[in-house]
Amino acid sequence: MELIDTHGRVATDLRVSLTDRCNLRCQYCMPAEGLEWMPTEEVLSDAELVRLIGIGVRRLGIRDVRFTGGEPLLRRGLASIIAATKELPGAPQTAITSNGMGLRHTAEALARAGLDRVNISLDTTDPETFHRITRRDRLQDVIDGLQAAKDAGLAPVKVNAVLLRGMNVDQAPDLLRWCMKHDYELRFIEQMPLDAQHGWSREAMVTAAETLELLSDHFVLEPLPGRGSAPAERFLIDGGPQTVGIIASVTRPFCGDCNRVRLTADGQVRNCLFAREESDLRTALRDGADDTEIARRWAAAMLTKLPGHGIDDPSFLQPTRPMSSIGG
Repeated sequence: MELIDTHGRVATDLRVSLTDRCNLRCQYCMPAEGLEWMPTEEVLSDAELVRLIGIGVRRLGIRDVRFTGGEPLLRRGLASIIAATKELPGAPQTAITSNGMGLRHTAEALARAGLDRVNISLDTTDPETFHRITRRDRLQDVIDGLQAAKDAGLAPVKVNAVLLRGMNVDQAPDLLRWCMKHDYELRFIEQMPLDAQHGWSREAMVTAAETLELLSDHFVLEPLPGRGSAPAERFLIDGGPQTVGIIASVTRPFCGDCNRVRLTADGQVRNCLFAREESDLRTALRDGADDTEIARRWAAAMLTKLPGHGIDDPSFLQPTRPMSSIGG
């Protein structure tokens, strides 16, 4: 059985949200006062998560598992969940998308558990701008976390950055230089309509084309072929070997090559980041359904996947869940 949709796309990349909680309050994600977190009893236990991941790998062809949040480092059982995932047939590739603040204390243990890669969100290396965007004075913790990941061998260490008008757009070249100096792979991501406040607007968004033009004033960028299902368009910098990625989720969507499926912390399957409908696996799991039945339900959930996210459609509505609850 495969996780195939009616447009012929096959999902082999599973994004697992471990929690909706986060210790930052980034302006493009959630309000300053935070959000009401999921009740504990609704969140899947470590054993339930591992069982669902196992069904995905053993029965449905999942080969890559990325743990997200909220902030996945806030999940106490993260190392054991990673270790159990790596023990599955084929030893799936494992990664986390994190704000990096806790990696200084956990990177080595996560690497020993079997973590292969990390993506760290960092929009600026200027302390004042960092505080303005995240509403927290924790820049040094993120920088220390990046170094810890590198020291633990979690390479390549990737940095995800969102450019915001009036905040950090002019800092993009300096951020790239900083990442090059430390041998981190930087990817600029268009701001997506996934904020809890529903304040996103296309007019305010810094587009991929603008980002490329800005960087091209400072670097010689040569496009690299062969993106495949990867979201980033990659460019060789000044002849290489280092590269920079630009993810044009809104203006140049890559939906036709999508190979992802998402599992929320409360056990809901989302076949698209922007889906407004979910399929409940938690209830079946807790009601005693066997692995075959859960796999069947999961596969059925993929059949309703739309051909694209539809942001350009006048009828587009943001998902009810914000990014912190969906997982990146």
